Amino acid sequence: MKHISILVPDGTCSITNIEGTHQILSEVNAALRTMDKEPLFNIRFVGLDHEASQRNGLFTIKPDDLVSEVSKTDIIIIPALFGDHSQVREQNKAFLPWIVEQYRQGAEIASFCVGAFFLAATGLLDGRQCATHWRFANEFRAMFPDARLVDDKIMTESEGIYTSGGAYSYLNLLLYLVEKHAGRDMAILISKAFMIDIDRDSQSPFIIFSGQKAHEDDSIKKAQEYIEQNFEDRITVDQLASMLALGRRSLERRFKKATSNTVTEYIQRVKIEAAKKDLETGRKNVNEVMYDVGYADVKAFRTTFRKITGLSPIEYKNKYNREVVAV
Repeated sequence: MKHISILVPDGTCSITNIEGTHQILSEVNAALRTMDKEPLFNIRFVGLDHEASQRNGLFTIKPDDLVSEVSKTDIIIIPALFGDHSQVREQNKAFLPWIVEQYRQGAEIASFCVGAFFLAATGLLDGRQCATHWRFANEFRAMFPDARLVDDKIMTESEGIYTSGGAYSYLNLLLYLVEKHAGRDMAILISKAFMIDIDRDSQSPFIIFSGQKAHEDDSIKKAQEYIEQNFEDRITVDQLASMLALGRRSLERRFKKATSNTVTEYIQRVKIEAAKKDLETGRKNVNEVMYDVGYADVKAFRTTFRKITGLSPIEYKNKYNREVVAV
């Protein structure tokens, strides 16, 4: 039987992550019992105190075990922890060496959403591919430059360490763990019972691009503002460099450092974000939207749109435009 440690941190965390994990893994055990098989998971809430107050006292969770009492576990679940990340880490620092030690003893570790910030504080994500909520991607990269964040992924796996993207994508990671430990048939059963799309693998369709401006490079901020205000035009790197009186190589180096995007990537993302808004709310066809955001090549527009959103322009319009959905 796999010993599951669902962490119950101090402060404010996702009750949904905690209860949802317990419910889904309990359902696996229940399904196995109907097949006259032994339960697979021993599910435990693990905390720092005997009682954890959440959401300013709105909820109270009573852990089954204190972290000091768990000498060996098989899977650690880290829910999303909300608030100032440094304060959250300090408040729950007693978990950190325990997580590292359990991993060294062979435990698997899964973090959900912004729980990746807490997992990264252990150092275990250094050099590894990982995911978190797309809204916090820039902040995560700034805090943990040695981790390899992929902001389009629903989930990642690296040598027994798993991370999921934003919000309810934790369900897809749970299904993945169910499939790994209980088999594909059980994962399909659980996906149907909880109506979870088992094959969803990207959070790209949900990303709303907002340029990273929490930096001190005023020249790069001017370049960002120019791109955002003139995205309908054809903007080149040389044009921006001349406007800012910078060398091309210097501009590209500073732009990448400040925004985590190349200049070309930033221009593409701004154009595609504008196209997404038009497709969501307007009556224009795909070609009209394409021209409005400064593309003249249909193939280039569709290729870039799919690369950034994971969908073709028409698929995106059909998914999010209210008038199309109502037909």
